[in-house]
Amino acid sequence: MDSQLTLLLGTAVSIALIHTVLGPDHYIPFVAMAKAGNWSRTKTLVITVLCGVGHVASSVVIGLLGVGLGWAVGGMTLVESVRGQWAAWGLIAFGLVYCVWGIQRGVKNRPHTHHHAHLDGTAHEHAHGHAEGHAHAHVSPARPSMTPWILFTIFVFGPCEPLIPLLMVPAAQHSWWGVLLVSSVFAVVTIGTMTVIVTVLSFGIARVSMGRLERWSHALAGFAILACGAGTQWLGL
Repeated sequence: MDSQLTLLLGTAVSIALIHTVLGPDHYIPFVAMAKAGNWSRTKTLVITVLCGVGHVASSVVIGLLGVGLGWAVGGMTLVESVRGQWAAWGLIAFGLVYCVWGIQRGVKNRPHTHHHAHLDGTAHEHAHGHAEGHAHAHVSPARPSMTPWILFTIFVFGPCEPLIPLLMVPAAQHSWWGVLLVSSVFAVVTIGTMTVIVTVLSFGIARVSMGRLERWSHALAGFAILACGAGTQWLGL
C-alpha cells in the first residue's frame, strides 16, 4: 500500500468519525425512538446498522455513478447537497407528524380515577389511562411498525458529503481497489461510531425514569427528530 493511499485512508477515518459525532441526526433519532417505543437493544442496533449502511451505500453509488459519467466534484457535491435537503425535510416532516401523534396519544392517556363500590359496602378506586389500557384491542401485535422503514428511507436520502472528494482521488487514478478500500473504511467507521454512540446513550437513557412524562415519550421523541432535521437544514449540523 503506497503512502498516498495510506494517507487517504487515515483521512477517511478521521473525517468519518468527525462527520458522525458532529451530526446528531446520525444517532438521536434512534435513541429517541428506542426509548419511546421500548425497543430491545438488539432491535435498536439492527435498525441503526441498517440505516447506516443505507446512508453510506447511497453516497458510494452516487460517487461511482458520477465517476462513470465523468462528473466533476462540484456536480456530485450539488447532487449530495440536494439529497441532504430532502433528508433534512424528511426528518422535519416525520418528527412533526410523530410529535403531533404523540401529543394526541398523551392527551388520551391522561390518568384518571375510577371509583368502585361493592355489595359488602367496601369501596376502592384506581387510576388508569384509556390509550394504554385499550391499545391491545385496536392494534395487532403482529403488524410491523413502519417507523424503522421511514427512518431507513430518510437515511438513504441522507448524503455523506465528505466521502465524495475522498473517492475521487483513487477513482482519478483508476484504482478501483483504492475506491473499495476508502469506501469500506469510511463505512465501517461511520456505522461503528453510530452504533457506539446509540448504545451508550440508549443505555444511559434506559436508566432514567420519566415519571409523569412517560405518557409524553412519543411526543418528545418526535420533537427530538424534528429538532435534528431543523438543525441539519438551518444550522448545518
